[in-house]
Amino acid sequence: MVREPDGLDLAAAEQAAAQFLAALGVDASAEGLRDTPRRMAHAYAELFGPRPFDLTTFPNDEGYDELIVVRAIPLRSVCEHHLLPFVGVAHVGYLPGDRIVGLSKLARVVEHFARRPQVQERLTKQVADWLHAHLRAQGVGVVVEADHSCMTLRGAQTPGTRTITSALVGTLRDDARTRAEFLALVHGRHPAGL
Repeated sequence: MVREPDGLDLAAAEQAAAQFLAALGVDASAEGLRDTPRRMAHAYAELFGPRPFDLTTFPNDEGYDELIVVRAIPLRSVCEHHLLPFVGVAHVGYLPGDRIVGLSKLARVVEHFARRPQVQERLTKQVADWLHAHLRAQGVGVVVEADHSCMTLRGAQTPGTRTITSALVGTLRDDARTRAEFLALVHGRHPAGL
C-alpha cells in the first residue's frame, strides 16, 4: 500500500473536484470526463508535493572565490491566488564561502519551493534565503522569469507577458560590482572589465 503524505486525502480531493466541476455546470458523467476528478486530484497532489533531497556540499579546498551561476533552471509552480500554473526559468548564483554545492542541488532547491501554491516574489526570496542560510555563502542571487496563466488566460488576458523577480543576499546585494557581474552573467553578457 502506498502511504499518502500527511494531510493528503486523494479520495476527498477527488470528491471535491467532482463537486467543483458540477458547480461550474460541467457534466463529469460524460465519457471523456468520467475520470477527470481523479486525474485532477492526482495532478494537484503531484504539483504540490516536493520531492525530498539532501543538500550535497563539498569543502571549498581550492578557495574558489568567484561567482557560480546556473542559468535557465526550468520552473513550474501554481499561483496561490487562482491555482493556475506559472512556468519559466530561475537563474541562481552564489559566491562561495567554505563550502560549494553540488550544482544539481540548486535546481532541486528551486523545485522544492515551487512545488506548492506560490507567488513568484516569495518563491524568489525563499530560494535565495534558504541557500544563503544552508550554504553559508558570502552571497546569493536568484532571478526568476515566468509566464503566469492567471494573467494570460483570464483577467488582463495579456499573452506574451513575462514577470521578472530578483532576490539578492549578502555580497550580491551589498557590493555593486558583484551584483552587476551576477546580473550580467544571468543575462548571458560578459561582465564589463573582466
